[in-house]
Amino acid sequence: MKLIIFTLSFCLSFSALAKGKDCTDDSQFSDIPLTELQSLVSKNSATIIDVNSKSSYTKNKIPGAIHFGTNKDQLAKVLPKDKNAMIVAYCGGPMCTAWKRAAKASCELGYTNIRHFSGGISGWKPKAG
Repeated sequence: MKLIIFTLSFCLSFSALAKGKDCTDDSQFSDIPLTELQSLVSKNSATIIDVNSKSSYTKNKIPGAIHFGTNKDQLAKVLPKDKNAMIVAYCGGPMCTAWKRAAKASCELGYTNIRHFSGGISGWKPKAG
């Protein structure tokens, strides 16, 4: 009987691990401060995803950002091969929640280091100097 209970417990534990993380849990995508994002952009050491409209993206974007709407169907092709690479999603500003679509899509592709810039394009300022 103990062996059966142990086996069932082991199988249940393994199946929970196999499921991976819950990509609908927004709390796992922490906010990134402007200064940290500025540093990542200046070093080109993050993939930035803009979730604003195409016209907004065309007018103003964080340097190097890819447009989510244009690339959502081939996101796996435009994101880095390294699933631990830094991904930062943003949209219009602090009240905008569209960034969640890019964060969730990246998570579902297996990316593990996803953040969001709550300041959005309205809060973006290039690094001085």
